[in-house]
Amino acid sequence: MKLSTLLYLFSFALSGSTLCAQAPAPAQQQPVIISGGAAHIGNGQVIENSVLILEEGRITFAGGSGLLTRRDFTGFRRIDATGKQIYPGLIAPATNLGLVDIGAVRATRDYNEVGSINPNVRSIIAYNTDSPVIPTVRSQGVLLAQVAPQGGRVPGMSSVVQLDAWNWEDAAYSTDEGIFLNWPGLFSYSWREQSFSKNEDYTKQVEELRTFFTEAQAYAHRPEPVRSNLRFEAMKPLFNGERRLYIEAQESKQIVHAVQFAKEMGLSIVIVDGRDAWMVAELLKENSVPVILRETQNLPARVDSDVDQPFKTPAQLQEAGVLFCFSSDGYWQQRNLAFQAGQAVPYGLSYEDAVAALTSNTARILGIDNRTGSLEAGKDANLIICEGDLLDVRSSKVEMAFIQGREVNLDNQQKALYRKFKAKYEE
Repeated sequence: MKLSTLLYLFSFALSGSTLCAQAPAPAQQQPVIISGGAAHIGNGQVIENSVLILEEGRITFAGGSGLLTRRDFTGFRRIDATGKQIYPGLIAPATNLGLVDIGAVRATRDYNEVGSINPNVRSIIAYNTDSPVIPTVRSQGVLLAQVAPQGGRVPGMSSVVQLDAWNWEDAAYSTDEGIFLNWPGLFSYSWREQSFSKNEDYTKQVEELRTFFTEAQAYAHRPEPVRSNLRFEAMKPLFNGERRLYIEAQESKQIVHAVQFAKEMGLSIVIVDGRDAWMVAELLKENSVPVILRETQNLPARVDSDVDQPFKTPAQLQEAGVLFCFSSDGYWQQRNLAFQAGQAVPYGLSYEDAVAALTSNTARILGIDNRTGSLEAGKDANLIICEGDLLDVRSSKVEMAFIQGREVNLDNQQKALYRKFKAKYEE
């Protein structure tokens, strides 16, 4: 078994050798002007025949060609985007991208720490910028990601990274911005019997959480604790609003209990997964609780639910006024993030609202909307140029991508293998 694992890792390393040769793009040196494309701003607005100017890593102008004042563009790199679509860079929230390379190999999984309550664990220091999965995701327009730990009740802190970097310090975009909490499940699953049963310890588990948070809150209010507690130190920013609490919950009852728990503790929370969020949309709106939705390309959880319920949920949340964004569970699955949003469009979600739920909505939920998420002057130049419809798997083709004004490499291992075997059969 050990020998087979080593051989697998060796072959995996060889297959990704061309990818490891990629180096992150240097900081933007030359100003760039992109003209002619249809710019999807990310706030519901679309500018046909747009002009975007990127200077020193930021967008300094975004508007129609007729609005651009007379200016000397000598020395600018000119990009003609006529007939193409321009979008803000996509943001993948609540993912373990960069924390795992091969799911079946334990040595490459760095998203789960020993123990149940570990709010002090920092996912950012385990983030692997050399993961061969990252270029594949990046080539599909995902330029930022919130990497989050998993496992246990309180797995640790998440951070937002940009997907073109030398190391985790270089990648850090918003460090330790949130703590993840896995809300107790109403049901437990037996692998032996392959069936679900009611979680008889649900109330006890919720009370254990309440006890821990109450103790952490008391610790946070003490000016000088007698003895430093690493777990409670990590919880401090939750109680002054500097750090968000992301609660993984699916069932409507779980969501209701999580919202009530947050009100009791005075916490700002985000619901992650939120499968039944549409059932309690009024409560979420009333308490200003955003939702990070998992896959739309999924089956309903109940036999009496509409078969297309996962596709309809985004439109229902939008209509109810609940702030939400799209995500995909896992790591390599992030390459299909745009298509999750596209799947919701035929079921009532407007196209531009779908784009916002991949970009500006996500930035707002993660607290980075002052820097990214839309194509507006003053924000980081994180954007993609696409031939075809980004949300349509049949026509989407990301041609260029910029992270903070740096044009990043869109090659990846899968493209390299395609070229290799295409050449073989063309001989």
